[in-house]
Amino acid sequence: QVQLVESGGGLVQVGGSLRLSCALSERSFKSYAMGWFRQAPGKEREFVAAVTRSGTSTYYADSVKGRFTISRDNAKNMVYLRINSLKAEDTAVYYCAADGRLRVGLTPGEYEYWGQGTQVTVSS
Repeated sequence: QVQLVESGGGLVQVGGSLRLSCALSERSFKSYAMGWFRQAPGKEREFVAAVTRSGTSTYYADSVKGRFTISRDNAKNMVYLRINSLKAEDTAVYYCAADGRLRVGLTPGEYEYWGQGTQVTVSS
């Protein structure tokens, strides 16, 4: 079945940067819209960013717009999340998700496949 593996998380200082990566073990990677979500302790999982199957359109939560950049490389079956100007409130487990439906989903329930997450901890 479809498997996703996130990497790139870690402990960083406020103002620092990270690049998260997600590898999709699926030969039809380009048929999936891809999204990033995050979940902090005691909070609901929230939408962060999404990219269409072609990679030509992107969507961002207001809280990360201007600081986060989602991109994909269909030839490598990879999706990335570049995080700049990290804030303490960015601390969370970040999840990569895949959605095979026609329209890009902005909620967790719209995604069928999920990775196990990668921890991002921002020290203040």
